[in-house]
Amino acid sequence: QVQLVESGGGLVQPGGSLRLSCAASGSIFSISTMGWYRQTPGKQQRELVATSTSARTTKYADSVKGRFTISRDNDRNTVYLQMNSLKPEDTAVYYCYTDRARANGARDEYDIWGQGTQVTVSS
Repeated sequence: QVQLVESGGGLVQPGGSLRLSCAASGSIFSISTMGWYRQTPGKQQRELVATSTSARTTKYADSVKGRFTISRDNDRNTVYLQMNSLKPEDTAVYYCYTDRARANGARDEYDIWGQGTQVTVSS
């Protein structure tokens, strides 16, 4: 089973930076679009932050354009989110996501989520 393992969350001051990493575990045969979503306490729905296709076509939420950068290393099946100029409203649990992945010798899996990592922006 494909799993997404995240790291890089933490506490940072406004204006600071963090880099989130998310690696798909195991021996991956293929993995499609990867991205990041976030969820604020009190909200039921996760919002899209950024996505990157396997061809590295990217998409960003308007609220993070110019501040966040998504990138991926297909050889390592890893996606990153570089977050600069962080604001208190960026505080949320950030979730890694892929729409489709396949481990070697296994069938396709769909809509896979990481465990989430807390990002807190506060002085």
